[in-house]
Amino acid sequence: MYKKNDIISAWKGDYTMRFRPCIDIHNGKVKQIVGGSLKDWQDQAEENFVSGQDAAFYARMYQSFGIKGGHIILLNPSSSPYYMETKQQAINALKAYPGGLQVGGGIHDQNAAEFLEAGASHVIVTSFVFKDGRVSWENLERMQKEVGKKKLVLDLSCRKKDGQYYIVTDRWQKFTQVPVTKDTLDGLSAYCDEFLVHAVDVEGKASGIETQLVKLLADCKDIPVTYAGGVGSFENLAELREAGENRVDVTVGSALDLFGGHMAFEEVIKYCENQ
Repeated sequence: MYKKNDIISAWKGDYTMRFRPCIDIHNGKVKQIVGGSLKDWQDQAEENFVSGQDAAFYARMYQSFGIKGGHIILLNPSSSPYYMETKQQAINALKAYPGGLQVGGGIHDQNAAEFLEAGASHVIVTSFVFKDGRVSWENLERMQKEVGKKKLVLDLSCRKKDGQYYIVTDRWQKFTQVPVTKDTLDGLSAYCDEFLVHAVDVEGKASGIETQLVKLLADCKDIPVTYAGGVGSFENLAELREAGENRVDVTVGSALDLFGGHMAFEEVIKYCENQ
């Protein structure tokens, strides 16, 4: 059994890479999937790992280590027959660790309050803000008014096209026309408390990080940024720390032993703590 310690992964403005845990929920189960394989049609995804434990189990584990700032992602659309089961898993996890976890996946101004009341520290928003391929400034302002800047995380998860990273929406399936650039980061940082960025093309593959993207994210010095995608070794963590100038936080998913991988959870925490 994992032992309690005092590691806190919340960003404190001191520019150190922090470990941010994750709980991805698909078809009512905690899973690790290959990000680019996710399809709404028949709720399909290529699975790396399906847990026998529920989401609340992982939330309590993260709480026992004092790790804050992780994210729960609902990977089913609201139209899915699995959505309510997936949502209930998320709600149970938030209640198990009040104030310790963020939540995203189909969040908009009409349902954000429910997740915050269940215990989410922040809500994570993508498709509601990046609508019809562009930034909907109206919806962004509505979200900020509804939850406040300090409880809003913008998900800038992206894929590469023609040598440029573009934000993708609808469970990473649709390209927008919004590039991930310094100007984009600077412009959006005034509206939210953090950014979450999945490198979708390497998400779930544990095959190495998107170094170019991490270097770009390091230019965001106003608010915390969490990078997820491709971490498969401690060498990758070292590369991320260097490319991210020690200011980009990290999520490890499929490579973590909690999810069937070979990287020890406690060792990852220690690595990020001992900087």
